[in-house]
Amino acid sequence: MIMDEIRIDCAHPSAEETALAKQQMQTLFKLNHTMPATEEFDSLLKELFPAMGEGSRVNTPLSGVRFNKVTIGKNVVVMPGCLMMSAGGIDIEDDAMIAANVQLISNNHDLDNRWIITCKPVRICRRAWIGAGSTILPGVTIGENSVVGAGSVVTHDVDPNTIVAGNPARVIRKITGTV
Repeated sequence: MIMDEIRIDCAHPSAEETALAKQQMQTLFKLNHTMPATEEFDSLLKELFPAMGEGSRVNTPLSGVRFNKVTIGKNVVVMPGCLMMSAGGIDIEDDAMIAANVQLISNNHDLDNRWIITCKPVRICRRAWIGAGSTILPGVTIGENSVVGAGSVVTHDVDPNTIVAGNPARVIRKITGTV
């Protein structure tokens, strides 16, 4: 899937962008230092991820930026240590599983002007499972019901019902049958 690249000048943020970044950093700090499974934790999580579906769970510690550009479907699990660099947008669909220490990276720096970030969305489709310590790079879609092996670096789209692993991630096999 070909998508347009968004470019953001980080050297000259608007007052609104600066205020939102500050607010999200403070909310993230509070979330990472709040007792899980409490009303306060759930409230902070909803503040950070207003587009989070019912039955979903995000564990701390969590790090990243621009959480307002993240959508999380229903019954999603995000384990501790997740990094969400979200300027390009991150969409995690229903029933996806994100293991510990996964990096979802939707932005990068321009090679000529490092103050410019280049952004393309990351999409984790329904029932995908991202293994521990994996990195998903800008513009990548992980297909429905696919598995990314632990420690993988995914540089290209993954077809539905496919297992990939390695650096860079390569197809291991197709998933057959029904679940």
